[in-house]
Amino acid sequence: MPLETLWFLAVTLLWTGFFVLEGFDFGVGMLAHVVGRDEEERRAAMATVGPFWDANEVWLVVAAAAIFAAFPVWYATMFSAFYLALVLLLVALILRGVAFEFRDRSENPRWRRTWDAVRGIASLLAPFLIGVALANLLAGLPIDGQQEFTGSLSDLFQPYAVVAGITLVLLCLLHGATFLALKTDGDLRARAQRAGDLVAVPAVVAAIVFAGYAHYEANAGAVPGVLTLGLPGLVIASAVLLRHRRDGWAFVVTAVAMATAVLMTFDNLYPRVMVSSTSSANDLTISNSASGHYTLVVITVIALVFLPLVIGYQSWTYWVFHGRVRGAEDAR
Repeated sequence: MPLETLWFLAVTLLWTGFFVLEGFDFGVGMLAHVVGRDEEERRAAMATVGPFWDANEVWLVVAAAAIFAAFPVWYATMFSAFYLALVLLLVALILRGVAFEFRDRSENPRWRRTWDAVRGIASLLAPFLIGVALANLLAGLPIDGQQEFTGSLSDLFQPYAVVAGITLVLLCLLHGATFLALKTDGDLRARAQRAGDLVAVPAVVAAIVFAGYAHYEANAGAVPGVLTLGLPGLVIASAVLLRHRRDGWAFVVTAVAMATAVLMTFDNLYPRVMVSSTSSANDLTISNSASGHYTLVVITVIALVFLPLVIGYQSWTYWVFHGRVRGAEDAR
C-alpha cells in the first residue's frame, strides 16, 4: 500500500477514534445539568467522564498533527479556510476544560450553574464546528490553482455542512445518554434513558438526511453504499435498544454509528482530501498534498512505536474505571 494511502487511512481512523471516544464526553457535557436534578446527581454524571475526557481529546490533537506531518498542503489550506471556525473551536475546548476544573472551586450555587452552562454550550459547539469542518472537505470550498482558500467564513456554513454539524451534535447527545445510562444507576440512570428516548427521533431523522445528503454530494445517481444505508439503521437500532433498556448494547451501537458517520465522510472523499468548488482541477488529493517519501517513512516508524502505547494506556484506563458511578462518594 502506498504510504500516502496508509496515512489517509490513519487520519481517518484517528478522527473516527476521536468521535467514538470524545462523542460521549460531549454528550455527557450537554446532558449532565439536564438529567442531574441536584448537586450530587450532577457531580455523579460528570464523574462518569472525569477519568477520560482529557485523554480522549488527545485523539483530536494527534489527528491534526498527523495531517500536518503527512499532508502539509492539506493542513495549510484547511487551516486557512477554517481559521475563524477553528478559533471558535479552540475557545470552546478551552472553556470546556476550564469548566471541568473550575466548577467545584466554589460552593456558590450561582458559580456552579455558570460553569455548568459554559460546559454545556462548549460541549455543543465543539462537535457542531468539527462536523461543519469535516463536511466542507467533501462539499467543496473555493480553492484556486495555487491551493489557496479564496472564500470567507460564510462559505463554511453551506446547507450540507450545517446538516452534518447538527447530526453530529445529536449523535453525541444519544451517545452520551447511552453512556450515562450504562455508568449510573437509580433515578439518574432512568432520566438518562429517557433523555436518550427523547433525542432518538431527531437523531434518526438527522442521520437519514445527513447520509442522503453526503451520498448526493459525492455520488449523485449511484447506488447508496453500506455506510450510507447503515448509519440510519444503526441509529434506529440504538434507539430501540435504549428503549428496551439494553444500555450496554445501545452504547456499542451508538459508538458504531458515530464511527460510521465519520467513515462515510472520508470514504466519499477518497482519494481527495479537500474538494474545490472552483474547479475539480484544484482538488487536493492524497498525491498532490502529501509529504515526501522520507518524511512519510519516518512518521510511520514513529507511529508504529508510540501508537500502541497510547492505545494500551487508554484501554487500561477504561478497564480500571469500568464500573458504575453510584453516588456522591464515587463522584468525588
